[in-house]
Amino acid sequence: MCNLYRMTRNVDEVARLFGAVNEATGRNLGAEVYPGYPGMVVENGRLAVMNWGFPLPRKGAKGQPLKPKPVNNARTDKLSGFFWKSSFEKRRCLIPLTGWAEAEGPKGAMTRSWMSMPDNSVFAVAGIWRGSDEWGDVYSMIMTDAAGAAAELHSRMPVVLRPEDYQTFVEGEPPEAFSLCKPWEGDLAIERTDQSWSGRS
Repeated sequence: MCNLYRMTRNVDEVARLFGAVNEATGRNLGAEVYPGYPGMVVENGRLAVMNWGFPLPRKGAKGQPLKPKPVNNARTDKLSGFFWKSSFEKRRCLIPLTGWAEAEGPKGAMTRSWMSMPDNSVFAVAGIWRGSDEWGDVYSMIMTDAAGAAAELHSRMPVVLRPEDYQTFVEGEPPEAFSLCKPWEGDLAIERTDQSWSGRS
């Protein structure tokens, strides 16, 4: 599952690449995006900034409310469930990125391995979004079974979309959009690093 991705381009460049109205002008975002942190989203022709992860309420041992947990991944086999269904049917979006990371190695010594397009270009993965009382507008990344090079790192991967499918995913009927939620069949590049999985740059 993806718990870290990177976007190394600024909001103006991403808005141009996706032909979107830039509603994030002036926002300075980190190159690495973690659950609960802000990231770029393209929806309804606009580039917006939202927090990554739907808030999941939590309670402590004595019933006291705790800080919500950001649920940042939505599995394809769970999209018809209560937590995700309305957002998938009504509020689909594109999540621009330049790569995502998975942990590799023995427990306690895991390192980051990055997946990206071979030419290091910006691409989009499937997402859903909604408003929240806790963090404003939030988004989650749709995950499917891993295939090809991605299967070397994890059993699941983000739903990578082809540019010609962007509009169908966002604007099509739910069955049309769901038909695109499948493993990526194109090439992917793996960059293995010695950077600790838990370390933040």
